[in-house]
Amino acid sequence: MQQVLTGQAEAAERWNELAERSQRVVQAFWEHQSEQGFQVTDPVSVGKAFLEMSAALWSDPAKMMEAQSKLMQENIALWQSTNRRMMGEKVDPVIEPTGGDRRFKANEWSEDLLFDFIKQSYLLSSRWAQSLVRDVEGIDPKSKEKVDFYTRQYLSALSPTNFAMTNPAVLKKTMDTGGENLMSGLQNLLSDLEKGDGRLAISMTDESKFEVGKNVAVTPGKVVFQNDLMQLIQYAPSTETVYKRPLLFVPPWINKFYVLDLQPKNSLIKWAVDQGYTLFVISWVNPRKELANKSFSDYMLEGPIAAIDAIEQATGESKINVLGFCIGGILTVSTLAYMAEKGDDRVASATLLATMVDLQDIGEVSVFIDDEQLAAMDRHMEETGYLEAHHLAQIFNMMRENDLIWSFVVNNYLLGRDAMPFDLLYWNSDSTRLPASMLSYYLRKVYQENLLKEPGGMVLDDTPIDISKIKIPTYFLATKEDHIAPWGSSYPATSLLGGPVRFVLGASGHIAGIVNPPAANKYCHWINAKKPKSKEDWFEGAERHEGSWWPDWHSWLSKKSGTKKTSPRIPGEGKLPVIEDAPGSYVKVRAND
Repeated sequence: MQQVLTGQAEAAERWNELAERSQRVVQAFWEHQSEQGFQVTDPVSVGKAFLEMSAALWSDPAKMMEAQSKLMQENIALWQSTNRRMMGEKVDPVIEPTGGDRRFKANEWSEDLLFDFIKQSYLLSSRWAQSLVRDVEGIDPKSKEKVDFYTRQYLSALSPTNFAMTNPAVLKKTMDTGGENLMSGLQNLLSDLEKGDGRLAISMTDESKFEVGKNVAVTPGKVVFQNDLMQLIQYAPSTETVYKRPLLFVPPWINKFYVLDLQPKNSLIKWAVDQGYTLFVISWVNPRKELANKSFSDYMLEGPIAAIDAIEQATGESKINVLGFCIGGILTVSTLAYMAEKGDDRVASATLLATMVDLQDIGEVSVFIDDEQLAAMDRHMEETGYLEAHHLAQIFNMMRENDLIWSFVVNNYLLGRDAMPFDLLYWNSDSTRLPASMLSYYLRKVYQENLLKEPGGMVLDDTPIDISKIKIPTYFLATKEDHIAPWGSSYPATSLLGGPVRFVLGASGHIAGIVNPPAANKYCHWINAKKPKSKEDWFEGAERHEGSWWPDWHSWLSKKSGTKKTSPRIPGEGKLPVIEDAPGSYVKVRAND
């Protein structure tokens, strides 16, 4: 009896604590809503797109009735199929999840009649709604993209996997634990709202298990140069001799560089050092308001240009090779075109990873970039001086909403589990702010107006640039399933750049296709020495190679790097003194600091 009373008292105390926390969090949530300014999902813009779509739909009632009739027939077929299964008959499903849909992987979704019916009914309705908006005619293409995107967001949110009463795994967990999972889930939800100060900041990984410089970004090196925008890291050699020509990595600044140095087993940085390259890597600052006026030109001059100057001081070498990744690749292309205009030939070769040069097709990012939303963003940044990190994180998460939003809602809040430690998701949550001047110019000139490919379209440091004047050899790596930098926007580099281009297509996506060490023996890549006009023709003639693209890149780059007879270059032994140990202090500044 005493144990029962004690248990009841503990439960009551726990509920009181949850109630008090909930009250504080709800208050913070509503305060956040009232203070909220810029939103990447602009309700006015989205509402206009749906009104336009609705008007177009009802202008053709016959087509609407045809779609309704088709949905009714498919649901009748599902009822018949379910009844046949109830009678013991083995029947094929009316509809199945697509290959990449992992929401319904639990056996109950196929073996249990009720849950199989719920699943198929949802999939039929989702397919019908998505097809309806995709087939509508007579509306602006941009509006159509928005309607399609936000219809998918709505349908994903309504998935039966996201509700306790229609998710078999959650029901089982609730019965097994007596509802303890739901209480734990509520605690996780409150913790995430507290972490976001009223904004839901979903925990994707156990961040307490990682620390930059301790168990991620641990390749030995030293910071040998810094300015307002970046620190330059020189990595310690690991081979008896090194290639004569140094190598510079230019990572993106919308995330931190250590995606290329997560763990020793999957670090492209460590792997490059182990092949004998004298490697330098830019670590970008996490900017605050005082850097609001830093422009795209400043990122070029204080980034790659300053790094090239510093590398010459550190090594005595007047020529280097350079690698750019994502927006760092776009900056690298811009820098190379600028250097060509200036007659600066200090870069001998370039490697470009997941880099777009013709942004006619930018995928779903286009949904967030129109005149209205960019104007709203500019108004917001006039006050803040930068765009907060969580805005871009929201965009990228929404582009893979089931994997990066709803799977964590189910795991954290319905199943009541703590997020698992995962280095890549830790990096993904460690986003950066973006200065107002640079971001506004970049989104308009590069994304919205697609001027990078136009001769003279972009002017950097008062110099019009033309990427066709880039004559150096270039290794171009795109990835087949990249939703951030679609490979169709990378392939035009084969004709737009003025020098020889080796184009390679990796399997998987924006990160997994890049961070693919040979030892993992994962994925594959395609190579085709010919450069037909269309990417489809290129792919049709490409040869598939199993495993990582890294060895192919090393084989190509080594021939551009001089002899491997140079004595190892120790950071600090050149004309640049050591400032601090790698990975430096810039990378450790968090977005909420």
